[in-house]
Amino acid sequence: MINLKIDPEFQSQIPPLTDDEFKQLEENILKEGKLISPLIVWGNTLVDGHNRYEIVQEHPEISFSTMPLPFESREEVLAWICKNQLGRRNLTPEQKKFLMGKQYSSEKCTEAFRGNQHTVKKSGGVQSEHNQKPMKTCERIAQENHSSASSVRRAEYYAHGVDVADELSPGFRDRFFREELHIPDYLLENLGKAKPEEQAEIFEEIKNYVPKPKKVKPNKVTVKQAEKAASNTIDENYDVPQKFLELYYRLHNAESLMRKSWEVTFDLNPKLLTHPEQVKVLRFALKPHLEFLKTLDEVLAESSGESSKTA
Repeated sequence: MINLKIDPEFQSQIPPLTDDEFKQLEENILKEGKLISPLIVWGNTLVDGHNRYEIVQEHPEISFSTMPLPFESREEVLAWICKNQLGRRNLTPEQKKFLMGKQYSSEKCTEAFRGNQHTVKKSGGVQSEHNQKPMKTCERIAQENHSSASSVRRAEYYAHGVDVADELSPGFRDRFFREELHIPDYLLENLGKAKPEEQAEIFEEIKNYVPKPKKVKPNKVTVKQAEKAASNTIDENYDVPQKFLELYYRLHNAESLMRKSWEVTFDLNPKLLTHPEQVKVLRFALKPHLEFLKTLDEVLAESSGESSKTA
């Protein structure tokens, strides 16, 4: 078997597959008994086909071939990867913006992709008044992706912000692109623009960001959701009266928002549940909230006539 080198930076430009997508790819490869398309390489370094290569390593009986491309620099490889991914996959808006930003950043650093050198050739030495003006790199990338030049420039800051966040919290990039984290564009762009000494402070804002709940107007959808949620109340035989369905949904939304906020905090601070000192901090932070919930439960129980009465 050919042993290829995996470059972490090259691999990080490729949006990760979901577990179901990876499983389906593996099933397809096993069914074919070989890789139909060759793996793209630069020297002995894998450029495209990381998921397929991972699968054939687990199944050495699967044959595959490689196709070397004559890249002249790492920046040229990175630009090719981004452009290739932008052209062949169903991407989320976040993934597309990241790839556009990385492509723009890489192409600016290499002669092979210098967009402002793209001019129309003159014929016969006669200058035509219809000659096109040189197209800037950001304009060309914008045109290729049905976007605007300003969006491409912002995407460069955005992509850099994602990379910085991943350096400060390893695994951030994958969680973000798997839509486990929901961070607004402006925060990542600010992080990408920030000086090194400012990055930690901005990242704290990202870590503590809590999405604002969407304003939901009562309609058939919310009524159905509330009716479904009503079956999960303490009293399984209780049906929320029609006139209180909107109120019930608001309460349910408040609880979901609180839980989501904690999930984001745990995702960004994975040692909160295991590190002894961080556990102490967590319990100290939770104490007033637990006391509030306990008091609230006692008040509600008394209002419902569930508390024991004394003579």
